[in-house]
Amino acid sequence: MMEEIVKLQHHVVMLQQQISPENSNPPPGKEQQAAGVGILLQIMMLVLSFVLGHVLRRHKVYYLPEASASLLIGLIVGGLANISNTESSIRTWFNFHEEFFFLFLLPPIIFQSGFSLAPKPFFSNFGAIVTFAIVGTFTASVVTGVLVYLGGLTFLMYRLPFVECLMFGALISATDPVTVLSIFQEFGTDMNLYALVFGESVLNDAMAISLYRTMASVQSHDSSGKNFFMVVIRFLETFVGSLSSGVGVGFISALLFKYAGLDVENLQNLECCLFVLFPYFSYMLAEGLGLSGIVSILFTGMVMKHYTFSNLSENSQRFVAAFFHLISSLAETFVFIYMGFDIAMEKHSWSHVGFIFFSILFIVIARAANVFGCAYLVNLVRPANRQIPVKHQKALWYSGLRGAMAFALALQSVHDLPEGHGQTIFTATTAIVVLTVLLIGGSTGTMLEALQVVGDANDGPLGEVKF
Repeated sequence: MMEEIVKLQHHVVMLQQQISPENSNPPPGKEQQAAGVGILLQIMMLVLSFVLGHVLRRHKVYYLPEASASLLIGLIVGGLANISNTESSIRTWFNFHEEFFFLFLLPPIIFQSGFSLAPKPFFSNFGAIVTFAIVGTFTASVVTGVLVYLGGLTFLMYRLPFVECLMFGALISATDPVTVLSIFQEFGTDMNLYALVFGESVLNDAMAISLYRTMASVQSHDSSGKNFFMVVIRFLETFVGSLSSGVGVGFISALLFKYAGLDVENLQNLECCLFVLFPYFSYMLAEGLGLSGIVSILFTGMVMKHYTFSNLSENSQRFVAAFFHLISSLAETFVFIYMGFDIAMEKHSWSHVGFIFFSILFIVIARAANVFGCAYLVNLVRPANRQIPVKHQKALWYSGLRGAMAFALALQSVHDLPEGHGQTIFTATTAIVVLTVLLIGGSTGTMLEALQVVGDANDGPLGEVKF
C-alpha cells in the first residue's frame, strides 16, 4: 500500500513539473510571436524618437536633446512594461547585452565619427587630446576611486574594497558626449573645442576599458600592487597597436579601390559592399588581437574618408556617405532607447542612496582635476596664441556626461564582482547616466551661451600636427 502511495506522489510531482510554465518550453509559434512583438516595440520607439527629435530641433528646444528624449522614451516604455507584467519572452528582446553593444551598435557610431571628422582641428590638437585621454582619464579614475574608498572608510557611503573602488573609478570615467556634440553642432561652436571634446571622449573610452579590465584582473587574481604601474604601458601598447591596425586597414582599402578597377558602372554594388565591410574588418581585427576596436575603426574611418573615398565612383560616394550617416543615426538612437528600457527593467539596489550622492560629487571633483590639471600641463608647452582658454576648459569640464560605455561596463561589473557590490556600482552608474544625460545634456545650450563660446572663430593654424 505504501509503495503505491509513493508511486502516486511521484506521478503527481512529475505532472506538476510538466504543467509549470517555468519548466515548460513555449511552442515555436509563441516564441516567434514574442519576437515579433518585441521588435515591433523597438521599431515604434525608434520612429517616435526620430519624429520627436525632429519636432524638438525644428522648434529649437535645446533643453531636451534627441538623445535625452530617446532615453526618456525607453525609461517610460520600460516602466510601463514592468508595471503591466509583460511576458518574459518579450522582455528578453530588450535586455542590454554588452556584446551586442560593443560588436554591433558601437562600430558604426565610431566609424561615422572618424569618417565625418575634419582632420585639421583633430590633429592640430592631437597632443592635447592624448593628454586628456591618457593622463586625464587615469587621474580621474584614481581620484574617483580613492575618494570613494575614503568615503567608505569614514562611513559616508557604502564601503567597497580598494580595488573595486578603482574599478568603479575606471568605468565611470568613460565619457559619452553624443548629446553635447549634437548641441555643439547646432550652436556652431569652435572647431578646436569640438575636436577636444570629441577626441578626448573617443580615446578615453579605450583608456577606461583598459583600466577597468586591468583592475578586474587584479581583483580576480588577487595580484600584487605592481600591476598598477603597468596600466599606462598596457594602454600605450594597445593604443599604438590599434592605431597601426586601423591605419593599415584604411590604406589597404585605398590601394584596393585605386588599382582594382572597381569604379565602373556594373561593379558599383561590389564597390559599395567592399567599402562597407572594411570598417568592420578593422574593428574585429583589433578586437581579435586584444587591442581596442574603438581606436582602430576611428582611424580607419579617417583614412578611408581621405584616401579611399576619392577612389569610388560618384554614385558609390553618395551611397556610402548616406549609408553610414543613416546606420550611425539608427545605432545612436537605439542605444539610448535600449539603455533606457533596460534601466527600467533591471533590478537595482536603492538601499545605498549615500553611495549614489557622494559618487556624483566625487566624479565632479575628479573631472575638474582631469580637465584643469591637463589643460595646465598643455598650456605650459603651447605658445601664447594656442593656449586653451579658461572658457573652453569650463566647457570641456561640463561636457563630461556619462553614457552607454559606462553603463555597459557597470553591467559587466555585476558579473565580475561579489553579489551586492556589483549591484551597488550598477545602480549608482545608472543614476549618474540618467542625471548627466538629462540635466547636462539639457543645459548644454545655456552653458555655451553663458561661457560665450557660441560661434567662436577657429584660432591658430590647423593644418599640422601640434601639441
